[in-house]
Amino acid sequence: MITIEERPWDDPAGVELRLAQRAELDLRYGSDDHEPGPLPSATDIDLFLIALADGRPVGCGALRQLSPTSVEIKRMYVTPPSRGTGVATAILRALEAAALTRGWTTVRLETGTAQPDAIRFYEREGYKQIPLYGHYIGSTVSVCYERTL
Repeated sequence: MITIEERPWDDPAGVELRLAQRAELDLRYGSDDHEPGPLPSATDIDLFLIALADGRPVGCGALRQLSPTSVEIKRMYVTPPSRGTGVATAILRALEAAALTRGWTTVRLETGTAQPDAIRFYEREGYKQIPLYGHYIGSTVSVCYERTL
């Protein structure tokens, strides 16, 4: 059974999940400089969620406000053994529901060219590719998406 819990950004399980995500992305991109702009932090993340499967942390996702009506998904990650089990969809739905309750009706995100699995997932979930925005403008590895809730 998958449960979603709100946790502080510095929650140990969240830190571990984000480190695993970072290591995977560093391998995919061949370096650690693949994320344009400021890294998410406790000071700018409005919501951080952890997915648990039978009590074990298996995924996470966060929201960072961009404007009074828009928000950006950050640090969306599911551990490799839990991929394809509905964890990513559960996290995404929880993030979208939280966005709506806070009055954010536009959800944006950035993923990368070396993440075809993420690209397929977001497109399947109704996200439309948009021009690069903000810190991602000019990036050769970024792909940006948006969905109106």
